[in-house]
Amino acid sequence: MHHRIAGVRLSRTSAHRKALFSNLIAALFTHERIRTTDAKAKETRRLAERTITWARRLGDVLGKKPERRSLDESARYVHAVRMARRVVRDRGAVLRLFEDVAPRFLDRQGGYTRIIKAGFRYGDNAPMAVIEFVDRDVDAKGQDSGPEQEKAAEAA
Repeated sequence: MHHRIAGVRLSRTSAHRKALFSNLIAALFTHERIRTTDAKAKETRRLAERTITWARRLGDVLGKKPERRSLDESARYVHAVRMARRVVRDRGAVLRLFEDVAPRFLDRQGGYTRIIKAGFRYGDNAPMAVIEFVDRDVDAKGQDSGPEQEKAAEAA
């Protein structure tokens, strides 16, 4: 029986799975659109939407500068950041979540992402999907991605 067991195993250890989804969600917050397998996309959506909701619940606190927040608002903000950091380990992605992504979804009650089927992967025929934000910023593509971007920034 498979009662009350949430999430998928994906033939990985729990630590590997946690790191995998942390990296996928960080990439989603950074690039606003990623291509992965269908099973990973579905699980990524579940975790990413929960994380966005933690940030979105702050409401008007998101727009305030840190020095303008009351003590209670600062405590709520720190708590939300710590909750998000439990899932997303990348500081830059969490910063982007609270500064760019969450304010866009303040009026939305849920359903921040969409999954689009993207055919099958060459080699093992795994079903692929694209996961993206419903109102994504098309200029965010390739903004930050690893060593290639760092080399390009140094050369410029």
